[in-house]
Amino acid sequence: MCTELDMLDDEITRCRACPRLVAWREKVAVDKRAAYRDQTYWGRPVPGFGPPDAALAIVGLAPAAHGGNRTGRIFTGDRSGDVLYAALHTVGLANQPTATHRGDGLTLHRTRITAPVRCAPPANKPTPAERDTCRPWLIRELQLLRPTLRAVVVLGAFGWQALLPALSAVGWPVPTPRPRFGHGAEVALDKLHLLGCYHVSQQNTFTGRLTPAMLLDVLRRAVELAGIGAAPT
Repeated sequence: MCTELDMLDDEITRCRACPRLVAWREKVAVDKRAAYRDQTYWGRPVPGFGPPDAALAIVGLAPAAHGGNRTGRIFTGDRSGDVLYAALHTVGLANQPTATHRGDGLTLHRTRITAPVRCAPPANKPTPAERDTCRPWLIRELQLLRPTLRAVVVLGAFGWQALLPALSAVGWPVPTPRPRFGHGAEVALDKLHLLGCYHVSQQNTFTGRLTPAMLLDVLRRAVELAGIGAAPT
């Protein structure tokens, strides 16, 4: 059965609102990385991933050029995704620890993964204007998730800063001054808990700034705050 979230995801994949991002994502899809030269790249905006009854959302930054931009699924086919999905599997939110392509059988339990920017940006750095242009997609996604959403884990300061105005637009009371990002930060809104976590980028995981234990601690806290029970077997 097609849900409103499915229809939103389909709309997102057709967006061409940011000329710089459109040009970059499509160039990468043609040039390719040597290791993937025999693969057909997605080369389009990447929608969120997860069920419509999510109690937990995980918000990143943007798709990776040779990850989500290649596979068509957020955090899939790159080192960041390797770290994230392994952790999600450990805490019972994913049915398997790996994410390689859209048809690999991966499912999430009461969890939705999304990003404030849907296209892979050059150097992994969207501009503020691109972030703001993409915001209506995030707002609509949050509106659809609001009946069940109880916690959000934000990966990195960019996602944190992009998420707060979207939450406000949906009707959650965001404090003034706005809360600052930090690893392990927690903010209680109206029936929604916001948690900060360093991004699962290679820069953070390779240097030890973010360890698997640190990520698991945040995710376990999020599961508790979201009231997520064990996945059905």
